[in-house]
Amino acid sequence: MGNEEESLTKVYIDLPHHWATGGESMWALPLGGDLYEIRNTPFYAYGINWGDIVRADTSDPTLKPEVREVVAPSGNKTLRVFLNKGLAQEEQNVILSSLQPLDTSWERADDHYVAIDVHPESDYQAVCDKLMELEQEGKLEYETCEAREAGSFDDVPSEDE
Repeated sequence: MGNEEESLTKVYIDLPHHWATGGESMWALPLGGDLYEIRNTPFYAYGINWGDIVRADTSDPTLKPEVREVVAPSGNKTLRVFLNKGLAQEEQNVILSSLQPLDTSWERADDHYVAIDVHPESDYQAVCDKLMELEQEGKLEYETCEAREAGSFDDVPSEDE
């Protein structure tokens, strides 16, 4: 893994309509030409997941390559979880650990915001059902991360834009 880790680079996704950010950078493995394999779970972009092969390019070599399209989906799916701010770290860890038997992994953005990678072999609906149950208990809120707008990784523009 050492050599692969050293060869990771950052790619960028422009998100002008997103509710939380104007864009997102993520780690990717260069595959040659303008192809990259996404190597982290996206925290903001929609319709892109860990392991997807994407096409990314830039006309300015000082800028990160910008992701243009997914050319080969990995089969992974992304869910985003907002843990209740009243939950202690220990309780959060219990909740996240309860998802592991469902064949998931996760990355934290901060103390309460987590991106969950649902692996291709896992039961996506079972993971959503578990999160819905936890949401009904008031422990978290979650969102699914399929594409919101065709041809874009962004959120849908709001009415006032």
